[in-house]
Amino acid sequence: MAARVVRHGVILVLPLLLASFVTQAGGTTPQDFIKSSCRATRYPAVCVECLMSYAGVIGQSKRQLALAALSVSISRTRSCSSFVKKMAKEMKMKPRELGAVQDCIENMGDSIDRLSQSVREMGRVGEGVGEEFEWHMSNVQTWVSAALTDDNTCLDGFGGRAMNGNVKAAISFRVLHVAQLTSNALALVNRFASTHSLQTSPILN
Repeated sequence: MAARVVRHGVILVLPLLLASFVTQAGGTTPQDFIKSSCRATRYPAVCVECLMSYAGVIGQSKRQLALAALSVSISRTRSCSSFVKKMAKEMKMKPRELGAVQDCIENMGDSIDRLSQSVREMGRVGEGVGEEFEWHMSNVQTWVSAALTDDNTCLDGFGGRAMNGNVKAAISFRVLHVAQLTSNALALVNRFASTHSLQTSPILN
């Protein structure tokens, strides 16, 4: 009876030991994958902080990683846009300040549209290869780059000393964070695209 219990115990524990061994030997946990991938971004700490909660969905997939980064960027950009709109309604601003805020709201809207287009296009990509893959990924890269330009254009509108310090600081802080997220998303999209391009290239002897 005791021997049977021991055998059952070994059977139950063995898979856990094997899983632990694989993780330690290859560093293959989703968390490790995210940390490693985020090193390729311009803002790795922001990247890890924002994506770690999606580890279960991301797994080891570069495509899911890029999709998660795009989704986070969309969500934060929407929140930023709502904040800017609220400030425009509640704070008294000079004409130049109000103009900059309204331009920023428009830029944020364009950024959201382009990021959303990118997510839809990524859905058409799948894990495919070849010319069709490159076409879809080129669209994604173009739209994410344009979204990043929108973020930077918003920030440029708050340059100079004529802007109210509180308005400038509050909005710029949030837009800068959104720009960092979008920059990271673009880096991860580019990484996914380049990895597949390498896989489809002919092997040179």
